[in-house]
Amino acid sequence: MASFRSRLVLSSSYLLRANSSHYGNLEGLGGNILRRCSTTVTSEQRVLKLEEEEGNQIWDDKIANIQHEYDVAKRRFLKIPETIKDMPRMDPKGIYVNKNLRLDDIQVYGFDYDYTLAHYSSNLQSLIYDLAKEYLVNELRYPDSCLEFKYDHTFPIRGLYYDKSKGCLMKLDFFGSIEPDGCYFGRRKLSRSEINNIYGTRHIGREQARGLVGLMDFFCFSEACLIADIVQHFVEAELEFDASYVYEDVNRAIQHVHRSGSAHRGILADPHKYLVKNGQLLRFLRMLREKGKKLFLLTNSPYYFVDGGMSFMLEDSLGHLDSWRELFDVVIAKANKPEFYTSEHPFRCYDVEKDTLAFSKVDAFLPNKIYYHGCLKTFLQITKWNGPEVIYFGDHLFSDLRGPSKAGWRTAAIIHELENEIQIQNEDSYRFEQAKFHIVQELLGKLHATLPNSERSEAYKSLLVELNDERQKARCTMKTMFNGSFGATFLTDTGQESAFSYNIHQFADVYTSKPENFLFYPPEAWLHVPYDIKIMPHHVKVSSNLFKI
Repeated sequence: MASFRSRLVLSSSYLLRANSSHYGNLEGLGGNILRRCSTTVTSEQRVLKLEEEEGNQIWDDKIANIQHEYDVAKRRFLKIPETIKDMPRMDPKGIYVNKNLRLDDIQVYGFDYDYTLAHYSSNLQSLIYDLAKEYLVNELRYPDSCLEFKYDHTFPIRGLYYDKSKGCLMKLDFFGSIEPDGCYFGRRKLSRSEINNIYGTRHIGREQARGLVGLMDFFCFSEACLIADIVQHFVEAELEFDASYVYEDVNRAIQHVHRSGSAHRGILADPHKYLVKNGQLLRFLRMLREKGKKLFLLTNSPYYFVDGGMSFMLEDSLGHLDSWRELFDVVIAKANKPEFYTSEHPFRCYDVEKDTLAFSKVDAFLPNKIYYHGCLKTFLQITKWNGPEVIYFGDHLFSDLRGPSKAGWRTAAIIHELENEIQIQNEDSYRFEQAKFHIVQELLGKLHATLPNSERSEAYKSLLVELNDERQKARCTMKTMFNGSFGATFLTDTGQESAFSYNIHQFADVYTSKPENFLFYPPEAWLHVPYDIKIMPHHVKVSSNLFKI
């Protein structure tokens, strides 16, 4: 084998020497091939480099175009466009429709009392707040320093949620996500990073939602403010506390204020301070009677309180009527809603003179009689009023409207804040900020789509910061037009619908600021959902196109 290898090597050497001239030609050919390959590689590198430079130039041009669009928009931000001034205004006293409603089909009108028929001044929240804090100190042995608390009308709005497990008071959007600038621990607003640390995400999942309590009625203002003040006090005093106990105690105090009658007595002792007289309400109720409609009053409040309030509010306009009770076919007090809609409690006839309840069975509703307690099942059996021909007006989405909605009644939500919020949304300054927000949002979307994170230039980063700052400024301006802490009741800071809007959408066929707004519509009117509606019919979406030529 070794000799064979030796001969092979010698043979190879010989062949190479014998064909040296031919081999030299091959070597020249190979050199040319190598040189050509080298030239090709260099050319490809140049092409790639040119493509990269061209790609960078394209990205730079896109960023420059977005910057130019923004610069043009900024110049237009200096003045409100005429197109915004020419946009239609929504009616603050309008009736807004979630589900089509033919008023000529409605034969029976039912009403809650508090914040539906009765209009209260802003002083009432302070009264409830003060009575509740006194109960916390005197009965539940909270620190005496809590008596120094003052109700802050600028802090709460309706439709907030309190997390009983974590102690946060928050506003949610239509899809259940926490508003980034609307989450408080006590009276301190939490940052976005703090919200993420607590919840892991802005979206509240089904499990977390079970620990949330919705504050939906008009009495919730004092409740939300007192909860936040108690939490803040405990934090500052470095006292250990359980967030669920704070809610349970404050809610117990608020309920005591109502059930004990202390708030009722306070209101009737000075009705001019707390109640608003309302001749338009009497006109509305009389108009319904003249049209042959049936009317009933269904309230959780005791009769003496309702009687004192109705008599005061209508005393200047009752005229020949001996009593406001003549306006109603049935008056039911202390109904204990929402249990009224699902229980089988019997009705009791109430003796106004003796302040006692009769023991005889109620199988008919007699004129000028007052009834206590009862249930929906017996109510329908006695009246024979079918669900679709009945509409019920109330301010509490859960206690007043959820039960009737499930029972087949039509529902009308009375939201007093609606009137003021529509007036703000109608203002040119609000629509101007909304249009600014939308155009900046569009530019941010374009910017994010230009190139991947790894290749973002300084020009990109600078423009990104500028756009984010402009967007945040517009959000803050829109928010503070309504409420400095939580913004609008129906809207998020970005002009989208809130969780409160979701509940209105779920349980109210129609909604308006006051029952007497129905005076502006004939009793035979057909109320239709607008054809171009997205979610809430009273909202006008202001387009960014208003800033474009």
